Amino acid sequence: AGIVRLMPELVYPPVIAACKTMFKDLDLRLTVEGSHHVPRTGGAVLACNHIGYLDFIFCGLGALDSKRLVRFMAKKEVFADKIGGPLMRGMKHIPVDRGAGTASFNAAVEVLKRGEVVGVFPEATISRSFTVKELKSGTARMAADANVPILPVAVWGTQRLWTKGVPKNLTRRHTPITILIGEPMQPGE
Repeated sequence: AGIVRLMPELVYPPVIAACKTMFKDLDLRLTVEGSHHVPRTGGAVLACNHIGYLDFIFCGLGALDSKRLVRFMAKKEVFADKIGGPLMRGMKHIPVDRGAGTASFNAAVEVLKRGEVVGVFPEATISRSFTVKELKSGTARMAADANVPILPVAVWGTQRLWTKGVPKNLTRRHTPITILIGEPMQPGE
């Protein structure tokens, strides 16, 4: 009694391995800076800009040095996909109903309070201009409710692989991808 048993991660590790193999095969030029800012324990919110459909993969890559798996908030439609849905659920990502976001907000706060890392895209959609759009307030409110830091994350280069309005090119080789993780910020500072 009182012992929390964590379910083993059966899906996330093989997905990470597959992605790393793909990155190596494509000879992506990955640069990760600031990964030491991701705490090794305790909850945290990774707040990332959003320029391409694969941003979550690269944002999550920034947490691997700290041996953390990131639970991303993603629109519920992704969870309905016959391939993507089981993967998203298996990696314990959090579905977001854009019309009724309270349940997903509360789920994310609970995940943070359990000491996990949650990834969010505060713009709530891909920026077609590749500049940061107006940020939604949920990221800061979620971090404040869970009393965890927010780590700003910037990705660049993912738009060259797959973004809105442009045919995806998942075979593009030698693409430079940059992931920058900033210092933790406490909500309200």
